[in-house]
Amino acid sequence: MLINGVPENRIGIQDRGLLYGDGVFRTLCVEQGRPLHWAHHYRKLHQDCAALDLPCPEAALLAAELGQLSVRQPDGIAKIIITRGTGERGYAPPASPAPVRILSISPSPVFPEAYRKQGVRLRLCDLHLSHQPRLAGIKHLNRLENVLAAAEWRDPDIAEGLLLDMDGNVIEGTRSNLFLVRNGILFTPDLSRCGVAGVQRERVMRYASSHSMACTTGCFTLDDVLAADEVFLVNSVIGLWPVCQLQGRNWSHYPVSHQIAEWLSHESTD
Repeated sequence: MLINGVPENRIGIQDRGLLYGDGVFRTLCVEQGRPLHWAHHYRKLHQDCAALDLPCPEAALLAAELGQLSVRQPDGIAKIIITRGTGERGYAPPASPAPVRILSISPSPVFPEAYRKQGVRLRLCDLHLSHQPRLAGIKHLNRLENVLAAAEWRDPDIAEGLLLDMDGNVIEGTRSNLFLVRNGILFTPDLSRCGVAGVQRERVMRYASSHSMACTTGCFTLDDVLAADEVFLVNSVIGLWPVCQLQGRNWSHYPVSHQIAEWLSHESTD
């Protein structure tokens, strides 16, 4: 782990990331020392920092530090955390923040091959996401809603939980973005009031655009999900998982999901 470029695994107890969740993060894959889809991840990081009025480190600096870490761990999952650093007591941010950057690379998790080919079981979470448009789409450090939702089950056969918002609209998984397929058209929830807009979601939408496939963003209910021809989940770590079961509804054929998964795995990693 590197903190501000120095091998270290501790931060000050007055760091605002610890005290208030005042910061952002990105999670991405590293293969043979190379961060995959780096340009996309950095752009999202920069956008999220800007939304919080948080200075974002230069891309070259972060890439160099990832390269330093990947000497010992050339393949794995990288995490970049940017906090606002320390400040005076109280919520008000310092006028001239000194951001802290925390970078780490961990071994890649191993998932059953069946998840990718045969699909995963999805559970409807009891927790509903609250609305906060100022934070919608951002990967900020305050993820307590996701923590509480992910704690709702212990069944190892359930791979992910589905989150609705306070109005009953489907939003995302606890750690993934959601897509529906119906009559050859892609649908994905609008994230303007809550949820996280991931890089893999952006890539799927780019796939639709480049392959003349309609992709609609909007408000969808649980009934819309259950009526879909296919449902799949994406993030930068899992790739793409079709959903095989939710609320008694079963799916077994995933032609569009597998087609998109194949494209995602072979598209340029730059």
